[in-house]
Amino acid sequence: MSPSRALDHAVPTWAICIAGAAGLAVAMGIGRFVFTPLLPLMQREGLLSADGGALLAAANYLGYLLGALSAARVPASPRALVMGALLGTAALTAATGWLSGLPAWLTLRFAAGVVSAWALVGISSWAVPALAQRGRADAGGWVFAGVGLGIALAGGWVWLFAAQATPTLWLQLGAVALVLAVLVATQWRRGAAVLQRPSADRGSAAVPRGSWPLVLCYGTLGFGYILPATYLPALARELIDDPRLFGLVWPVFGLAAAASTLLAGRALRRWHRLRIWSASHALMAIGCALPLLTRSGPGLTLAALCVGGTFMVATMVGLQQARMLAPLNPTPLLGRMSAAFAAGQIAGPLVALGLARVPAPGWSGIELTLLLAVLSLLASAVWLHRSTPALETSDEHTALARTD
Repeated sequence: MSPSRALDHAVPTWAICIAGAAGLAVAMGIGRFVFTPLLPLMQREGLLSADGGALLAAANYLGYLLGALSAARVPASPRALVMGALLGTAALTAATGWLSGLPAWLTLRFAAGVVSAWALVGISSWAVPALAQRGRADAGGWVFAGVGLGIALAGGWVWLFAAQATPTLWLQLGAVALVLAVLVATQWRRGAAVLQRPSADRGSAAVPRGSWPLVLCYGTLGFGYILPATYLPALARELIDDPRLFGLVWPVFGLAAAASTLLAGRALRRWHRLRIWSASHALMAIGCALPLLTRSGPGLTLAALCVGGTFMVATMVGLQQARMLAPLNPTPLLGRMSAAFAAGQIAGPLVALGLARVPAPGWSGIELTLLLAVLSLLASAVWLHRSTPALETSDEHTALARTD
């Protein structure tokens, strides 16, 4: 065993998992998704209209798209990229409570989208290969559980302190993000031998041939989950105006996301990644269909479980598949997949807005878009299921090439 590999394996696996999970909790759980549980409260306080909420969501999605496209081109080490993104997330979250007015919020939510994409791409680029190198790819479930834990933390915080003004909640959650960023810095130092080591061949920057269907499926994931992930608390508020009740939907969503990645990590020992990805899209399609069938509390809770329990599993296995297809330098493919995901997120609200003008008695724009998401998710689930045998063979060839 070479000295570098011996040093790698001396680094605790749990340090990599803690650093990755805490980083994703900040970047995604707080930076990306904290707006969802705060949206109905801001509307309730008269700070934001429905149109303003849609604009803020779109600004964040656009920032995420540009962040995903630019992540591979940022002239910074992985550690500097991720830590800068996490500190930026904390500052932008707190600033949203300190500043007021739609123009300022649009700028802040756009910037939050950019840095959250940088963090996701950066963490995926070092945590996934570091765990795979030591034969612990299943431990990736602990890393990606950070997104769900961050969502549950933010949603639980808003639920517990819903009586406070929303600017105060933004400031408090910015402070929580800062504390978690410090934790990431501490554990990253412990795992620096793994996390900062450059790839063996940084010159291989091409996206693998034949990867476009996976990119398309990843974009379908972004389109499929975004409306439930954005509007489930708001839909719950239509049933009851008590934030202690409608606010529970989002923590349920986050806990389902966290638990699902841990279960998926164990499932990866038995089933191929694309089988799990396919099943995730099928179950997410059920979650998107439920608001079309019922607006009851149990129905929306089940929708939160279906969508929350699958979107991070599909994200995790999709990024792992990208790592397998481009083992020397996965960042370009990760960036392209993240960009497709962001494009799907942007398309969701825009399609809903366009379909709202279509004469369809008894159907709203959101309902028509949810129906389209159901069909798209089912189609991608079928393709992923049918493609698994061929990609299993491709994975075997890639693994053999890496050992040569």
